Amino acid sequence: MQAQNSTFKWDNNKKFRIAYVDEPPFYWTEGNLVKGADIELAEVVLREIGIISIEYYHTTFEELLSGVLAGRWDMNVPIFVTSERVKEVAFSLPVWSLGDGFVVLRGNPKGLISYEAVKMRSDARLGLIPGQKQFDAAKLTGVNDSQIMMFNNQPDAVAALLAGKIDAFAATAIGNNAIAEANPELESVPHKNSGDGKSPVGAFSFSKDNNELLQAVNEQLRKYIGSDDHRTRMAKYGITETEIDEVVNK
Repeated sequence: MQAQNSTFKWDNNKKFRIAYVDEPPFYWTEGNLVKGADIELAEVVLREIGIISIEYYHTTFEELLSGVLAGRWDMNVPIFVTSERVKEVAFSLPVWSLGDGFVVLRGNPKGLISYEAVKMRSDARLGLIPGQKQFDAAKLTGVNDSQIMMFNNQPDAVAALLAGKIDAFAATAIGNNAIAEANPELESVPHKNSGDGKSPVGAFSFSKDNNELLQAVNEQLRKYIGSDDHRTRMAKYGITETEIDEVVNK
């Protein structure tokens, strides 16, 4: 990938700041390192627009949008694009398309294969993270408040599932695969796609005042998403053509 001519210039005497949360395989902390598919994608794209000095900020999901708006960091890792979030921040071109799913105890004792299945069982308890689209999906389906337990982050939700405090945790199907691989007592249950066969898309997000940065990132994403190098890098994290092809050239 060759760098594009752009009016965007970054002063590498200051750190470029990216906020992230712990959600493998997209982004997570391992020792003193920040890793993940979207971390690697960010570094490739930012390097191409002349940014070489990056600092990562670990935060909660609820703080991502408010933090970038307040200027506490320059960019968020990719999250789902929703109509409500578009009102607050500027999103880049999409970088993946992902479906939802559950993580459950191996054998799925309560047969929880969808939000509807949770709604139908009054004794089912579903773990969710505030601000994530899975909360909206569960509520729209009719899951009762009494069935929902909220957690600040994915590790806390997984710990509650292993302890039997909840029966399922809702997140992306790809992310749930990573959780199940790390915890043999658990299994991942993907949900069926929506009626149109398409899954929601995710993108980097910025303050709406940072248009030059947004355009520079988009120039590189337009070239890079779907390339052989991109597909090879993403495959290491379990992200396949299914998650990439729906966003190529969008």
